[in-house]
Amino acid sequence: MKPFEYVSVTSARQASEALGTERGPAKVLAGGTDLLGEMKDYIETPSRLVNIKTIPNLDKIEYDAKTGLRLGALVTLARISEDKNIRQRYPVLVQSIDLSAMPQIRNAATIAGNLCQRPRCWYYRDEHTICLKKGGAKCYAVEGENQYHAILGGGPCYIVHPSDPAPALVALGARVVIEGNGKTREVPLEEFFILPRQDVRRENILAQNEVITHVLVPPPAPGTRSVYLKERERESYDWALSSAAVVLTPSGGNVGTARIVLGGVAPVPWRAVDAEKALQGQPLNATTVARAAEAALAGASPLHKNGYKVPLAQAVVRRALTLTMA
Repeated sequence: MKPFEYVSVTSARQASEALGTERGPAKVLAGGTDLLGEMKDYIETPSRLVNIKTIPNLDKIEYDAKTGLRLGALVTLARISEDKNIRQRYPVLVQSIDLSAMPQIRNAATIAGNLCQRPRCWYYRDEHTICLKKGGAKCYAVEGENQYHAILGGGPCYIVHPSDPAPALVALGARVVIEGNGKTREVPLEEFFILPRQDVRRENILAQNEVITHVLVPPPAPGTRSVYLKERERESYDWALSSAAVVLTPSGGNVGTARIVLGGVAPVPWRAVDAEKALQGQPLNATTVARAAEAALAGASPLHKNGYKVPLAQAVVRRALTLTMA
């Protein structure tokens, strides 16, 4: 591992200053479950780690009936999953976390870190392969081993976003609070992530000197039903081949609003807008569920080894929607 400077800060402003403006030399350290592995493999070689675990009050869980849930950036996945209030009001979030990783990882990983984790593509993670995302000339997945890669929103890089909580939070209409350079901004989580065609070297909109301080989730509407389902290669904890977060609210016996977000199939948590439209104002039955599942994957463009993801993702959407009917 390359030698590095270790700096602990006590405020978001100090973190911003310690991170600087030049991309690359400094990295934020929270749970470290992803970053430290990248450093050991020489994928990331920061000259400075900025420890934000010493910032007060970023490990709080707060809920207000009017404003909803407020998660500090340092709240661990385990604490979210174990919170009785969250389990009652936001089952889709708890389900996504329970499927995300083994307990040891959930006890260390933070919610902000989970949203900012880097892709698991084996070409990106191979320290000897200089792929497009690492400044190289090509995406090796295009003609290589791409069975786990994107079927939606890919190109020129075909990573899939690795987070399980991210699709659930997007489906819940979450926002992130970002601080940097003495300024604070709130951004819908759906707009936080960016596609490779926007910037192949990045997965989100954070500037070098910015940090997430909070994740905000609005209160659920009366009668809201939500489900998170995930298909993976192994029954033990594994990355998603395909997943779906579904959040529905009723209206007069029909679907009032619907939010469907796919995981494991795109470089970002993929909002299935056409599937949502197919459900809104309609009764939730076998016919509308099948129509929505087909619409969710209508724009899929598989690579030569991952075509199986299309029917798999459709099945996950059908099952998730069916569970909301139970």
